[in-house]
Amino acid sequence: MKPLLRAVLILDALLLLAFGLLFLLTPWTSLYNALLLVQTQPALAGQGFGVALIGLAWLAMHASIDGALTSTVAKVVGHVNWLTGVLMLVWLVGLHTPALTGFGQIAGVLTGVVLLVVGLGGVRLSGAVRRREKAKLAETAAAERAEKQAAKDAAKNAANRREPVRVTAESVDYRTQPLVEPVMPDSRPVSAATPGSTAPLRSVGDEAAVARESTSSATSEAAGAPRPPLHG
Repeated sequence: MKPLLRAVLILDALLLLAFGLLFLLTPWTSLYNALLLVQTQPALAGQGFGVALIGLAWLAMHASIDGALTSTVAKVVGHVNWLTGVLMLVWLVGLHTPALTGFGQIAGVLTGVVLLVVGLGGVRLSGAVRRREKAKLAETAAAERAEKQAAKDAAKNAANRREPVRVTAESVDYRTQPLVEPVMPDSRPVSAATPGSTAPLRSVGDEAAVARESTSSATSEAAGAPRPPLHG
């Protein structure tokens, strides 16, 4: 759609340039008489209007090349064209002023209609192009934000994988931890045997006494053993 808008801008530039040159040649009376046109009075006003139209034509041609100015300039030039066409139709058809011959009247009406159609078409196209550009900018901005957020999440996940979790005394909430009571060994003597066993159970004190008796008997046996004879 933007190439079509550029083509409309080129057409606008050509129309504006033609009218600008025509008004710039206002003092040329023979030319206006040959074209059956009414000469602008005073001539200075006509030439000033012609210079403004030529400048607007240059702006339209420049906007058809520079994409950043296309929609804005097309909107402005379109409004200028259709308003000019409406004025021409009102004065020529409605008020019959200035009084022109048959050919001049037809040429003026056709010119007004062309300006009206081209101007409105340029305004509509510029609005459509601007909406598309805004939609593209919004999509680009959303994609950039999504990429930035994904990069941040990836960096955060990588940092979490590299750094181990450190448990400190401050990070542990003792109020939420269950209290574990220490288990003390049972030193009470077992007085009864386990059902199903044939050997009686002895307490820890009995086992210690038996160990002391076996040690003392071994010592006495060692003391009563005959000593070997002495060899000189």
